[in-house]
Amino acid sequence: MVADRNIEAAQFVVDEITKAGGTAKAIACDVLIESDITAAITATTSAWGKLDILHNNVGLSIEAGDAQITSIDADAFDHIMRLNLRAMVLAAKHALPIMRKQRYGVILNISSIAATETYPWVGYKASKAAILALTEQQAIQNAEYGIRAVAIQPGMIDTVMAVDARAKAWGQTREEVAKNRASKVPMGRQGTAQDVANAALFLVSDEASFISGISLRVDGASGCRVG
Repeated sequence: MVADRNIEAAQFVVDEITKAGGTAKAIACDVLIESDITAAITATTSAWGKLDILHNNVGLSIEAGDAQITSIDADAFDHIMRLNLRAMVLAAKHALPIMRKQRYGVILNISSIAATETYPWVGYKASKAAILALTEQQAIQNAEYGIRAVAIQPGMIDTVMAVDARAKAWGQTREEVAKNRASKVPMGRQGTAQDVANAALFLVSDEASFISGISLRVDGASGCRVG
């Protein structure tokens, strides 16, 4: 089930999955609205009879008004926390009863290397750091039900949110922003969405059946720096 606020974007992914031989459905879901979350979960269990994986992949930063702590607008901070953190809490709230009844399932939360590296804007850093604690709590409180909870910390990834939003905000070209970001990565390049997807596939697979409560960095060794 591909859930997105933009149903056209969700359907695009469904079409790609279908072309690759998979089966998928699309549903419009604004994760700021709890009833949308419950509707998406209900639609999933109605279609497939179970809920194997909850993949929490949401986040906003500068495009939502994120800023340094001395200049952050209170409403902007609240909005970022509601989207980046509250939405994941509510999704798990409604997914866990189903997984507990099944006695299996995986929750995968997308955090960020910003949670543990130097990062200038308070809303994104605070929310993504909180996701690491949330993941640990979900893991320990649900291990007895056969449920795992894991997180991924992407680093410099070449996405619209990460690159294009900064180019627009800073009045630079996409190429300028991309080059600057790549220069900060020890491996000398940005990662791709597929790099993160590959990590996600492993973490939710049976090959990772004894892995829970951890965060996997997908960052080209950026997180190895100290000082």
